[in-house]
Amino acid sequence: MQIPLARLALAVVLASSFLQVHAQPAKAPTPPGAPAQPTGPRYLLAVSEGTSGGTSPQEIIDKYKPLADLMGKVLGGQVLVDPSRSFQRLDEGLRAKRFDLAMARPSDYPARAVRDNGYRYVANASPDGQCVFLVPQKSAAKTLADLKGKRILLPEKISYMAQFCSAELRDAGLNLSQLEYVKEQEVVVYQLQNNRADLGGVASYSKALKGIGDAGLRELVRSRPQPYFPLIAGQRISPTQIAALRKELVKMKDTPAGKEILAKLGLAGFDDTGEKRLAELLAWLEKT
Repeated sequence: MQIPLARLALAVVLASSFLQVHAQPAKAPTPPGAPAQPTGPRYLLAVSEGTSGGTSPQEIIDKYKPLADLMGKVLGGQVLVDPSRSFQRLDEGLRAKRFDLAMARPSDYPARAVRDNGYRYVANASPDGQCVFLVPQKSAAKTLADLKGKRILLPEKISYMAQFCSAELRDAGLNLSQLEYVKEQEVVVYQLQNNRADLGGVASYSKALKGIGDAGLRELVRSRPQPYFPLIAGQRISPTQIAALRKELVKMKDTPAGKEILAKLGLAGFDDTGEKRLAELLAWLEKT
């Protein structure tokens, strides 16, 4: 039986990351003029960008390497990127406490690891994530309550954003049995544009929001903000290291080198005020 090339490539990359962390081969002498090789302990950073489409494991490693190198300097060791492209792999790794650090969206995975598996909050990307509720521009609605009994579209039911938007609708007193789901957030926008729904919810960081005015749509309201793309740390990272790492991440937006790394990641910066909200996130999502 032939193994698909994409799966084989992923297996090779992940095996390489594992061996780099757990194997400690003898180091060859550094050639004159070459950059010094990292010393000290090695840490594994899981990165999950959610549904990252066609992004390859190596592309994720390359994208996050500058951030991992910065973390390594703060921690006094080497941080290696593990591209956790499937939610199953991310969840299993967090449950097994295989990762020393994890930076993941959707945010319910880090929240669950903090609640259940002994991980600690470090920081989260800014700005926060929100569910943005859209209506056709001609809609007379001013609040979510005005849409009771109307057709409401959300992304795929099992998705984090569908849970996020549903929780806000629940708190606004809407009957969740009236919700309908589509596979992609772009489809939510398309259906609204073609008058096939009265209200739709998408992520504040979704590309689907671009050009909504030209599509004949407008924002009705936004949900309460929740931590976006949280970074959490496992037991190998000490409280002192967490504090130092948090300080370095927060000041990245104020330094030229930090701004360059953030630009490559497509992030505005890091914030350290989301710990309480991350701890309360799952209870809010799961409330009935």
